[in-house]
Amino acid sequence: MDRAALRLILLGVFLISASSHPVKKQYVDIYSFYINSTVTSRYATTVITSRVANTVNESQEIQFEVKIPKNAFISKFRMTIEGKIYDGVVKEKQEAQQQYSRAVSRGESAGLIKSVGRTLEDFKTSVTVAAFSKVTFELTYEELLKRRLGKYELLINAQPMQPVADFKIDVHIQEKPGFSFLEVKGDLSTGDLANAIKTTRADKDAWVTFYPTQHQQTKCESCGESGLKGDLLITYDVERSSHKGEVMVSNGYFVHYFAPSDVSRIPKNVVFIIDRSGSMHGRKIHQTRLALLKILSDLDEDDHFGLITFDSEVKTWKNELLKATKENLETAKSFVKEIREGGYTDINAAVLAGVDMIHRHPREGTASILILLTDGDPTSGETNKDRIMANVREAIGPKFPLYCLGFGYDVNFDFLTKMSLENGGVARRIYEDSDADLQLQGFYDEVAVPLLTDVQLKYTGGTNLTKTSFSLYFNGSEIVVSGQITDNSVESFTSEVIAVSKGSNVTYQETVMVKDTSDVPPENEDFMPRLWAYLTVKQILERQVLLKGQEKEDEKKEALKLSLKYQFVTPLTSMVVTKPQGEEVEVADKPKEGGEEPDVDISTYNANYPSGQTFDLLAAPDSWPSSLETLYDSVYYYDLEPDSDLHIRSTYTQTAVTEFPEVQDPHYLYIVLPSTATLLIIAGFGIFWICRKHRKTNQEVQTRGEEITYADPTFYKRKAHKSIVQEEDEVVYSLQL
Repeated sequence: MDRAALRLILLGVFLISASSHPVKKQYVDIYSFYINSTVTSRYATTVITSRVANTVNESQEIQFEVKIPKNAFISKFRMTIEGKIYDGVVKEKQEAQQQYSRAVSRGESAGLIKSVGRTLEDFKTSVTVAAFSKVTFELTYEELLKRRLGKYELLINAQPMQPVADFKIDVHIQEKPGFSFLEVKGDLSTGDLANAIKTTRADKDAWVTFYPTQHQQTKCESCGESGLKGDLLITYDVERSSHKGEVMVSNGYFVHYFAPSDVSRIPKNVVFIIDRSGSMHGRKIHQTRLALLKILSDLDEDDHFGLITFDSEVKTWKNELLKATKENLETAKSFVKEIREGGYTDINAAVLAGVDMIHRHPREGTASILILLTDGDPTSGETNKDRIMANVREAIGPKFPLYCLGFGYDVNFDFLTKMSLENGGVARRIYEDSDADLQLQGFYDEVAVPLLTDVQLKYTGGTNLTKTSFSLYFNGSEIVVSGQITDNSVESFTSEVIAVSKGSNVTYQETVMVKDTSDVPPENEDFMPRLWAYLTVKQILERQVLLKGQEKEDEKKEALKLSLKYQFVTPLTSMVVTKPQGEEVEVADKPKEGGEEPDVDISTYNANYPSGQTFDLLAAPDSWPSSLETLYDSVYYYDLEPDSDLHIRSTYTQTAVTEFPEVQDPHYLYIVLPSTATLLIIAGFGIFWICRKHRKTNQEVQTRGEEITYADPTFYKRKAHKSIVQEEDEVVYSLQL
C-alpha cells in the first residue's frame, strides 16, 4: 500500500472521528445557582434554583440538570419564562401514560429522571428560550435522613456545568435535642473550597453556608472550566439524654425517634452464606474474601459464627456454629482464603443449610442472623423462586432475620428483596466497584451490634401508624414511627416500647404534652404530616412485594392517594411537565433500584420499529432509527427502552460498552450521521481501489466477528444476535431489531 493511499485512509478516519464528536458551544449564562436545604427533626426539604440567560440574538435550547439523592421524592418543579410560570403536576402514572407513550413512540426520552451510581438520581430537562431572555428552574425534593453507624447524612450534589457568579448553598438544621457533633465533608470541602464553608451552631440550630467565588469554583480538585462538580456531605448526630426516645407532636401528627444506648450488646449467632459460583470469578470473589477476613477479625469472642459456601454444591467450614475464639478465627480465615469460584448457583440448598445450622445450636439470650451474598439467579437444585421463598419462609419462621446482599446488576434484586422482607430482613445491593469489599464490611458493621430483639412500639390514641414491629434494633441505627392522633383535644400523648434485651424484657414509656408545639417553628409546621406521608408511602411500597389480592390493591390506593396529596413523584405517580406552547410534554418517573425504568406499555416502543427489521447503515439516512450510530468497528445502540444497558464485545477489539453519551440535540444525528456515512462510502471505495491494485491471486479474505449481547435491567427477554462482518469490497454494519 503506497503512502498517499495510506494518508488518504487515515485522513478519512480522522474526518469521521471529528464529525462524530462535534463540540457544540452553549451561549448561556447561569448567573445564579442556589441550593437551600432545611432539615427539621431529620426531615429534609431541599430547593435547587437555577437562573439562566440566553446571551445570543437567537432562541436556543437551555438545559437544567441536577442530581438528587435516590431516597428522596421530588415534590415540586417549576419553570419561569418571561414572567410566565410552568408548574409540573404530579398525576397517577396511568393518567400520565398517554403523554409518556406518545413521547417514547417519537423516539424521545420521556423519563426526566435517571439513576446515577449508588446514591444519586439525575433530573434533566430543557426548554427553548428566546433571544436575550431568561429562564428560572426550581426543583424541590424531600427525604427523611436515616441514621447509620451513629450519624445522619445530608448529601448535596452541585455541578452547574459552568462557574457561576452568584453561587450559594444554605443549610439550616434544627434538632430539638441539640447536636452531639456536626461535620462537613465531601469533594466540595477540600483544598481552597474549604475556605468557602462556614459552620455556625447555636443550641438546637446549626447553619452551614458554602459561598465559593468564581475563581474557587475552577481551582478545586474536582473542578475545572465547567465549574464545580462534586458533593457536600453534612454528617451529624443529636444528643440523647433520654433513652425513651424523642417524641414530637404537631398539627394532629406525631413522630417518635427511638435509639436507646443504655442496654448491653447481645451476643450474636451469625452465619455467612457465600456464593462461589462461576459468575463470582475475578474481582468479585477476591473482594468477598477481603471483606470476610476483615469481618471475622471484628467478631466478639462471645459471638458464634458459621461459614457456608455454595455453587451447585454446598460446602460448610464446620457443621456447627463455633465460638469466635482466636484459634477458630484463624482457622476460618484459612478457609476463606481458599474460596474459589466454581459451577452453578443453588441458593435454596445453601440458605436452608444456614437455617439448619442455627436451629441445631440454639442459645438463650442471643440474636441470630443469616447473611446471604450472591450475584445471580438460582440455576441449580430448586430454581423456582416462589418455591425457594416458601421453603426459606417455612424453615426460618419468625425467629431471626435473613439479610440478602446482591452483588452487581446481574443479580435478581427483586427476588432477594422479597425473600429478605418475608424473613424480617432487608436486601442491599453491593455495587461492583473497586470498594465492594468496603461496602460488604460497611453493611456488616450496621448489624454487628444487636441491642434489642422483638421490639414492639405502642401509642395510646394513635392511628394510621407506620411500622411498629421490628425483629432487631442495632447500635448506631434508629427506629422511626409516625402516625396521627385520634383526638386533638387530649392534653398528653403516651408512647410505649417493649423489647427483649440481653436475657430480660425492657420497657420504655414517654408522655408528652400535645398542646406544646413551641419546638416547631411556624414556617416548618407542615413538616410532620409530610414526614408521616413520606414514611407511609415508603413502607407501603416495600410491602407491596409481599401482598396479594385485595390487600395489595388497598395499600396501593392508599400510597397513591398520599403521593397525589403531597405531590410526591413515586413509583405510583408521574410528574407531567408542560413546556411553552409549541414544545413537548415531558414526564418524570421515579426510577427503580439499579437504574431500571418504571414499567410502561412496551408496545409503544415497538410501534415504529417492527420486529425483524434490519437497518443498513450505508443505506439512506432517512431509513435509520434515530437511536442508531456507528463509529469505526464498534456499534453504539441507544436502545428504545430508556437507560437500558447494551454490552458490545468484539473478538477483534476486545471492547465493552455499557454506558452511552447523551445526545444533547435531536438535530445532531441528522447532521453527523449523513456526513459519517458519506465519509464511510468514500473510504470504502478508496480501500476497494487499493485492494484491487495490490491484491494477489491466492489472497484469502480475512473475517472477524462481533457479538452483540443485550442486557436488559428490566428483565424483558430479548434475543442476542450475532453478525459476521466480512471485509471485502465494502463494509456493511447491520443490526437486527
